[in-house]
Amino acid sequence: MCRRRLFPVAMSVAATLLLTGCPSLHGGHPQVHGKPGAAGVGDPLFAKLGNGGYDVSHYGLALDYDPVTGHLSGTAEIIAKATQDLSAFNLDLHGLTVDSVALGARKAAVDQAGDEVTVHLDEAVAKGDGLRALVRYSGTPRTVVDVDGAEEGWLRSADGALAVGQPAGSMAWFPGNHHPSDKATYDIKVTVPKGLQAISNGVLHDQYSTGDRTTFFWQSTDVMPSYAATVAIGRYELKPSAVPRTGQPVVTAVDPAVAERTEELLTQVPTMMSWSAKKFGRYPFGAFGVIVVPDGEVDYALETQTRPVFPVGEFKEETLVHEIAHQWYGNSVTPKTWKDMWLNEGFATYAEWLWDEDHNDIPAQESFEEAFADDANWRFPAADPPSAADISEDPVYWRGAMVLHKVREAVGDPMFFRILPLWAQTRMYGNASTADFTSYVEKMSGKDLDAVWDTWLYGEEKPDAL
Repeated sequence: MCRRRLFPVAMSVAATLLLTGCPSLHGGHPQVHGKPGAAGVGDPLFAKLGNGGYDVSHYGLALDYDPVTGHLSGTAEIIAKATQDLSAFNLDLHGLTVDSVALGARKAAVDQAGDEVTVHLDEAVAKGDGLRALVRYSGTPRTVVDVDGAEEGWLRSADGALAVGQPAGSMAWFPGNHHPSDKATYDIKVTVPKGLQAISNGVLHDQYSTGDRTTFFWQSTDVMPSYAATVAIGRYELKPSAVPRTGQPVVTAVDPAVAERTEELLTQVPTMMSWSAKKFGRYPFGAFGVIVVPDGEVDYALETQTRPVFPVGEFKEETLVHEIAHQWYGNSVTPKTWKDMWLNEGFATYAEWLWDEDHNDIPAQESFEEAFADDANWRFPAADPPSAADISEDPVYWRGAMVLHKVREAVGDPMFFRILPLWAQTRMYGNASTADFTSYVEKMSGKDLDAVWDTWLYGEEKPDAL
């Protein structure tokens, strides 16, 4: 993300839950006595985000949106596995009204309180068995104000809408397990009035019209954290291209009102992708692109997977490099908890420094010294943001980048530029913590880097000297 700094939605929801591969329903586990999954994963900064007791492998979303009324109806197929013996499980869903839930042909009891929808199973599901949920919902999504004042969730625009979800805005438009530790693949179908486009993550698998409506079917076959899912509905100019040599398709979607302002930089996207792959290793996904909207539709750029979103005022060279780097660091390698946010933002900020070093004759050391001199970057340690409101504040970005520069200095350039891509490759499509990273760097380099971690990553005070 590129903002230096969960929210309400109104929909009604009906859900049909089908249990597949659940021996407890067919006599395989006759003595299973489950307990409810937790209504949160216990994240140190967002304790109520996510849910315990199950792990999602796939979301199949089908949305139908009317931009005139703001009405959204949809279904969310959720394929998951029980991670404990379950008698009930929760879905994250803010401000929605639940209509019904069924297990197969049988309706289940559902409770709703705050952001939690609790589905009570009439027979326990054994640990390791499958859950298959088909959730039907409708209503008028509302913009969400984050704890730091930023707006996220489902943002209405003049002719459509834009869905952005960090840290938890994805709850505004589909129910699920909304914590970065539970990643899944996605199919996203969006039906809109003819003449509008619906852009989402991954590859456009199909597009067809029925009457006066058009459906766009996007597929993400590589896992994605829910906060990196997006939908952009509106009148966009679509411009296809490809990454040189590797050939991944690049699809950019630009609002016509800002097309002229973006044209020059858009031509650089394939080149920037090639440069990033040289620095960070093989691009982990099958497609790329950007979505550029007028200022005011959203106030910050966001690394939505394979298709980052930019207000036109933030569509500039350094921000584009930053959001491209997030495809490796944040989307493919995703933090285990929100306290590990510097593993996203420190890496993406250091990518800006590397780009400047290679293209603008600004050594990374110079960028480091400028960041070191700014006392705002020393308000708290990069690896220990004190509150949920601090995960997008300066120390997470700039001090995080300083940590990487000190690692580079300690291990030398040859080793450092091995660590960058190998870290991304080793953790590809997974989750990682700060401790995972520090352990990996020391194992790869063979060096004890306690002095680096103690001072630059965890230290409370600004050092007297560089």
